[in-house]
Amino acid sequence: MSNNNKQQETPKKEEDQAPDNQNKKEEKKELTIEEKLKETEEKLLRSLAEIENQRRRFEKEIKDAFEFGSFNFAKESLAILDNLQRAKEAIKNDEKLKDNKDIDKFLENINIIEKDLVSIFEKNRIKKIEVKEKKFDPNFHQAMSEIEDENKEQGTILHEIQAGYMLGDRLLRPALVSVSKKKASKDQENKGKKDEK
Repeated sequence: MSNNNKQQETPKKEEDQAPDNQNKKEEKKELTIEEKLKETEEKLLRSLAEIENQRRRFEKEIKDAFEFGSFNFAKESLAILDNLQRAKEAIKNDEKLKDNKDIDKFLENINIIEKDLVSIFEKNRIKKIEVKEKKFDPNFHQAMSEIEDENKEQGTILHEIQAGYMLGDRLLRPALVSVSKKKASKDQENKGKKDEK
């Protein structure tokens, strides 16, 4: 009997709900023209805002592609400049070549090529990061070693190991540097040795 009662109750609920559904449909139908217009206007404004955001994103991507599209090429081109500078130093320091009369002309030609390459870089917004007497900044420098120096403030760049470069406002390659540090006191040295043990 209980099952029959449940079955009988279910149709009553559906019947009870039918007028509610009809009422809801009628309410939806009863939306005024102004309300429909307002709803459509809101949808249109949302769509326009999405289109505008999309347009801005595309413009930014195009600008970035134009400005930084040559980033990898520029980064790899720095190796040419590095190799020219290394070759110059190697030639200057080679004892056998120092006696050669034509070596100065050869070095002069390397200097011209180096200047031309630097000029091309600068025209394309690739600039060397200045490090002389600057404070170490991890955004532009990479510390390769620390050197004790009581005459310099801690964290001052002492030597440039390899030049760093920027492409516009973007870091192309950090400058590899040696940085000053204060001489550790005997107490700090003893503490460091205890920590190691």
